[in-house]
Amino acid sequence: MRVGSLFSGYGGLDLAVEEVFNARTIWFSEINEPVARVFSHHWPDAPNLGDITTIDWNTVPPVDILCGGFPCQDVSTVGKKAGLKPGTRSGLWSHMAAAIDALQPEWVVIENVRGLLSAPAIRANLEGDDDEQGNPEHAIPDDATPRSMEPGPWHLGETATRPLRAAGAVLGDLADLRYDAQWIGLPASAIGAPHPRYRIFILAHRALPNAARVGRFSGWGEFATGEGAPGHDRAESSNHRPRPPRAERVPACRGTREPVVVDRAAIRRWGRYAEAVTRWEQITGRAAPSPALLGNDVGPRPAPAFVEWLMGLELGWVTTPMLELSVNQQLAALGNGVVPRQAAIALSQLRS
Repeated sequence: MRVGSLFSGYGGLDLAVEEVFNARTIWFSEINEPVARVFSHHWPDAPNLGDITTIDWNTVPPVDILCGGFPCQDVSTVGKKAGLKPGTRSGLWSHMAAAIDALQPEWVVIENVRGLLSAPAIRANLEGDDDEQGNPEHAIPDDATPRSMEPGPWHLGETATRPLRAAGAVLGDLADLRYDAQWIGLPASAIGAPHPRYRIFILAHRALPNAARVGRFSGWGEFATGEGAPGHDRAESSNHRPRPPRAERVPACRGTREPVVVDRAAIRRWGRYAEAVTRWEQITGRAAPSPALLGNDVGPRPAPAFVEWLMGLELGWVTTPMLELSVNQQLAALGNGVVPRQAAIALSQLRS
């Protein structure tokens, strides 16, 4: 299966998608040049389509899976809380929705912060609508659009005091695009990581089979039934192509709930965090690096290699000298990233 990646970062979500779906990423979109350098290093054959707002989706190779974690600054509880609306960075979700509409992938994978459940979503006013938070009953025309909220005892989205939430807007847009979606909230600590990092994962499946192929061969007679031999118009699974086996980049989660034996050396080094650190060392299969960088001019600051380990990434995934990233660039990339193991467990749960 082919994966298209949006808001790609260092590729944490892509690692999980490739693992769960046995897929490969064929292109990505990342506007931050240092971070894009990380992605290109690990997926050298995948071109960067650049700024999502300037992409012509009619020229983009089709994919089976579209994944992305659109910017969270405006829905995060530690951000400005501007919400999901036009003109904000989180409002770039509308461009991802446009990509879904144009490409019609079979699967859509979305990741975002916990604030997606509580941040408001503000829609552009419909004609005759005098409330930007929703569509008051008196202003809803008889031919209301799918984005209008139908009247109900809770009047969700119909008054400024009860606005539509960001997660509801995203799920509603997916429904408008004819996708069935499920979501799950999962902290990284649930899979054994020594930090909470709560994230929302949405998995959507196209409800209309072969939606992108409807009318594609108009004038060519009746569509084939798909029962013929390969070489006709039946779509063939991507696994028929011979290729070397992929390395397991997101190992199966193990030891999450097993008792951890903490030795005295770990207690001396990590104190009350010794058990959590030891558990993650056992799960990832490698020792924790030094957590801080010390300098004479400034106080201690997080060590990128330690943050990389916290995210469950391979050694040097972001911090390899080959990428020539500064400490600040490494920390920025890691801070906005996805824990691959956490995403893989969430997607496996949603797909089961």
